[in-house]
Amino acid sequence: MESDKILKLPAELTIAEVSEYKLQFIEYIDEHEKIIFDGSEVTRIDTVGIQLLLSALVYVSAQKKSYIWEKQSSIIYQSVKQLGMNGFAF
Repeated sequence: MESDKILKLPAELTIAEVSEYKLQFIEYIDEHEKIIFDGSEVTRIDTVGIQLLLSALVYVSAQKKSYIWEKQSSIIYQSVKQLGMNGFAF
């Protein structure tokens, strides 16, 4: 089990890609104690993509693990803000 591998988010996280990445997110969270997200390459995200990220964070919490954002994406931040979800640590 690697403890410092980073989960790099794809450039596009939209409804078309969500099902592909959902299992990867779950596997990553299950296999690592230290959850590190890298959103620096995200250039496009829709509401379904935000929902996937939110569900991943809830899953991390349910596993009693913590997470950090190694590199955040202004695209994710702007989308979260537009949806009125400023209270979540994206």
